[in-house]
Amino acid sequence: MNIVVFDGYVNNPGDLSWDALKQYGTVTVYDRTPRNELQERARQADIAVSSKVFWDAEALSWAPNLKMIALTSTGYNVVDLDAARSHGVVVSNVPAYSTPDVAQMTFALLLELCLHVGYHSELVMDGAWVKSPDFSFWKTPLVEIAGKTLGIVGMGHIGQAVCRIARAFGMDVIFENRSPKPDLEGEGVRQVNLDELLASSDVVTLHVPATPETSGMMDAGAIAKMKDGAILLNTARGTLVDEQAVADALHAGKLGGFGADVVSVEPMKADNPLLSCKGENIVVTPHIAWATHEARERLLATVAANVGAFVDGRPQNVVD
Repeated sequence: MNIVVFDGYVNNPGDLSWDALKQYGTVTVYDRTPRNELQERARQADIAVSSKVFWDAEALSWAPNLKMIALTSTGYNVVDLDAARSHGVVVSNVPAYSTPDVAQMTFALLLELCLHVGYHSELVMDGAWVKSPDFSFWKTPLVEIAGKTLGIVGMGHIGQAVCRIARAFGMDVIFENRSPKPDLEGEGVRQVNLDELLASSDVVTLHVPATPETSGMMDAGAIAKMKDGAILLNTARGTLVDEQAVADALHAGKLGGFGADVVSVEPMKADNPLLSCKGENIVVTPHIAWATHEARERLLATVAANVGAFVDGRPQNVVD
């Protein structure tokens, strides 16, 4: 098998190894593959290992030998599944490898929005505490999350992990999910519809996939249904949020804070409306929740296992 890794740098910038793939064939690793180089690199590939390469019908036509796309991600919106099916290409993904890490990032964003730890540390390191006449000072409101209501939109693996952490912090949890999940209800946790969640939550956090139905779900209308001063978090997919509506709500004081690890177009564009909110209660990180060393180790191990299972004639984690 000719195995081609098309965009390996982000998954493995040098601190991990692709060697586990070598038992299944010849491995060629490219740090990045822009669209104008994909045709040449895809020509001889039997197995494509990629994350953000867009495998539409045109790209698949450039790869006549392609038998498998081994995604280094959970999401699979970069593959035209109908086109892959028509070309006889099996597509696999890596489910749930970063669940604890995304849940961790969700609370990193929330705690920063509530306590502004980074800002106050910068003040200290710049000498503000040395010059202070008092033993303590703070330059922003400090918010306690115990007793607050967290609304979780999407109660899959990540939503459930977020729920457990929220309960440990003493938060009440309400959640919305497209199907009933009565087994997840209990003390301090109940399922509601989306409108009730938006109206009742002090913090709303998004954990649903990017689909046509969820695209732009947090628009101006949805934000208007939220409590005044509530916080919105997005560690799922940037397309879930209307970023101009978020910026407008921050400027107007409707939203008390916004934290995100994802944006609608990545890398972020210079005209993204969120960049107009600098100085307001906003924290945006460059899609790093998934990227702990531990999560990436699990990711690459599962990718290698997916390739091995395909070569052995028993594909696993198949997206269809």
